[in-house]
Amino acid sequence: MCRNIKPLFNFEPPATRDEIHDAALQFVRKVSGSTRPSRRNEAAFDRAVMAITASVHELLDAMETAQPPKNREEEAEKARARSTARFARAEA
Repeated sequence: MCRNIKPLFNFEPPATRDEIHDAALQFVRKVSGSTRPSRRNEAAFDRAVMAITASVHELLDAMETAQPPKNREEEAEKARARSTARFARAEA
C-alpha cells in the first residue's frame, strides 16, 4: 500500500472530509500510475476519486469498535519514531 495513505478509522476527532478525499486521491494516483491525468482522462480520474471518497465515508460510518479512539498526535509521534528507526537502520 502507498505509504502516504494513512489509517482514518477510530480517531478523535474523526477523519475530515479533506483527509478522506486526500486518501482517495492518493489511491487513484497510485492505481492509475499518474499524479495528473491527461485532459482526456481527467473526468474518469475525478469520478474515481469521488466514488472512492464516498465509499470510504460509507465504510467509516458503518465500522464499529470497542476500542477507545486513538489520539492523532500520539499516533503521529509513533509514526515519526518508526520512520526515524527505519531510516537510521538504512544509514548504518
